[in-house]
Amino acid sequence: MPPLPVQPFKPMTFTRRHHAVTALHAVENSPTLARLAQLTRDSSNRLTAILPLVPPLLRASLQAGPIEGSTWCLLVRNNAAAAKIRQLLPAMAAHLRTKGWDVTEIRLKVQA
Repeated sequence: MPPLPVQPFKPMTFTRRHHAVTALHAVENSPTLARLAQLTRDSSNRLTAILPLVPPLLRASLQAGPIEGSTWCLLVRNNAAAAKIRQLLPAMAAHLRTKGWDVTEIRLKVQA
């Protein structure tokens, strides 16, 4: 079997920008990043809207989580807080619907 021909090495060329791009500028110019930023703002706004329904001592244990269609995820620091918050989920979902959000389910995810 004859040896395979060896091609000479050709370095890859990249066009590099020589100026810094701010995160805001990158988000504005990328549809994917813009959508992610919009979902992050929406999730934070939902958390702000439901905080008055949460007992003051439990508020610090909540973080806004991802949105997947009409399902929103709340991140909770521990199982004890999750058990208390779970009792409030129907009221939270109803409250968000009255504020105009399309929320059919709120999931809890305990951060380990």
